[in-house]
Amino acid sequence: MIKQNRFFIKIFSGYLITIIVLSSLILFISFRNIKSHYIETLTGNLENLNHSIANQIISSVNAGVIDNLDAVVKDLGEKINTRITVINVKGAVLADSENNPGQMENHGYRAEVREALAGKTGRNIRFSKTMQQTMLYVATPIEKNGNIIAVLRTSLYLSDVDSLLNTLRIRIINITLIVILFVLIGVLTYSNNLNLPVKELVAASRKIADGDFNTKVILKRKGDFKKLAETFNMMTRKLKDSFEEISLQRDQLRTIISSVHSGLFVIDKDDKVILYNDSFKNISKTEEIAKKHYWEVLRDPDLLNLIKNVRQSGNDTTGEINIGSKTYLCSVSHIPANEEIVIVFHDISEIMRLQQLKKDFVVNVSHELRTPLTAIKGFVETLEDDFIPGNKRYLEIIERHTDRLINIVNDLLLLAEIEDKSQLQIEEVNIAQMQTDLTKLFAEKISTKKLQLEWEIADELSIISCDPFKLEQVFINLLDNAIKYTDKGKIKIRFSQISNNTLIEIEDTGIGIPEEHLSRIFERFYTVDKSRSRRLGGTGLGLSIAKHIVLLHNGRIDVESAPGTGTTFSIWLPKDKA
Repeated sequence: MIKQNRFFIKIFSGYLITIIVLSSLILFISFRNIKSHYIETLTGNLENLNHSIANQIISSVNAGVIDNLDAVVKDLGEKINTRITVINVKGAVLADSENNPGQMENHGYRAEVREALAGKTGRNIRFSKTMQQTMLYVATPIEKNGNIIAVLRTSLYLSDVDSLLNTLRIRIINITLIVILFVLIGVLTYSNNLNLPVKELVAASRKIADGDFNTKVILKRKGDFKKLAETFNMMTRKLKDSFEEISLQRDQLRTIISSVHSGLFVIDKDDKVILYNDSFKNISKTEEIAKKHYWEVLRDPDLLNLIKNVRQSGNDTTGEINIGSKTYLCSVSHIPANEEIVIVFHDISEIMRLQQLKKDFVVNVSHELRTPLTAIKGFVETLEDDFIPGNKRYLEIIERHTDRLINIVNDLLLLAEIEDKSQLQIEEVNIAQMQTDLTKLFAEKISTKKLQLEWEIADELSIISCDPFKLEQVFINLLDNAIKYTDKGKIKIRFSQISNNTLIEIEDTGIGIPEEHLSRIFERFYTVDKSRSRRLGGTGLGLSIAKHIVLLHNGRIDVESAPGTGTTFSIWLPKDKA
């Protein structure tokens, strides 16, 4: 109940405090002003009184009859209920309406008397030792022929003034309290009327917070609160529509996530699981998943590294993870808005099994083909020594196709070998020695086609860390292609150091590659000009082998080419070959 009336209490308390403070200030200032004004009025009255009775005093002072003067003063003071004192220019009291002047001390040092002797009207409020009370004094000079002959002083007891002021103060306070009471009644009514629509809005807000979006606030009164109620109702309708839309989207999302066969879960910035589907529950083999750290649900070092890398770099990544007897392609995506990460597990166990079967098939078939092909080639070479002149052309055709089949088999076996990452043997290779070996290897082909082979090696490069056999195979395949498809001009090999990468560029002035083929040239058995490739003995595996070797070195290979302008292969090899 107190919480519900808190707004009313705040409004009423605010008005109450304001009224009390203002009333107190008004009363305080009023009392001071009234007292000051009243004393000023009394002072003026006493000054006028002095001027009125001055003529009666002058005759007695001139006659020099002091006793008669004192009697006159006492009689006059009793009639006007005011103390009257007559003082000569030396300060001696000549007459006093309430005391024996002979027993009174010299008044020449009194402030009001000194001002009167100076020709001014003296005013002062002080404690009277004679009367033992605080009094208001007004003194005026009595003059004759322009000379001051005495001082006339009248005075009143301030206790009488205070009594009058207290009576007036009580009346003013009573009137103020009555006014405050009526004002508070008005404020109470106003605050209550102001609080009613607020209470209705609060009650409606509480219902909406509890999920009742059909709540409406209807106010009969006009004004800002009616507009507020209309705006509130409009907001409620929009909230209802938005909530229904969000609920529908949430249900659709849950349905979609549940129907996804791939395992999926989402973690927040604290690495706790906030969303998952049944497929992930089956993968993790855990019943209680929500609000747990992901490593409590699925502890795998490869998954930990993937998520850690995404947290640090902010870039999406993928990787293979083995869980039990199955292999999953794990896709990790970062959501920057709220620092959440989405992890999806695609079961690629069957794909990996088929790939292994394919690899085993290729290796087995290649091994099986190598023996009969070698035998065929041997018998063809034997027949060439003892051939019938008309059959030589057929023997050459057989030999050429046999060589091509042997090259394909060798390339397939090499490709199967380099796909095994455990076969990478990193060593420090001298670039100058590699240049010498490759130049000798292709000297005959370069000379036959009258091409130029140029080497450009940066001064700071002399050693490169790599698998020498496999990197040499990359050069052999790329240089062989460059020589095959370059009829004139030159082939240039450049070595340079860029940041933490070694850049190797193999540039030729050959026929080039059309743009539509650039995205596929690294595929197995893909050739741009099939007839020319067969004529030149190409297998379609050279570039695929080169790409696999570069990837094993944790590098990348790019190609730039256009018909008639030549081709440039760029190989980026990082220092870290992990």
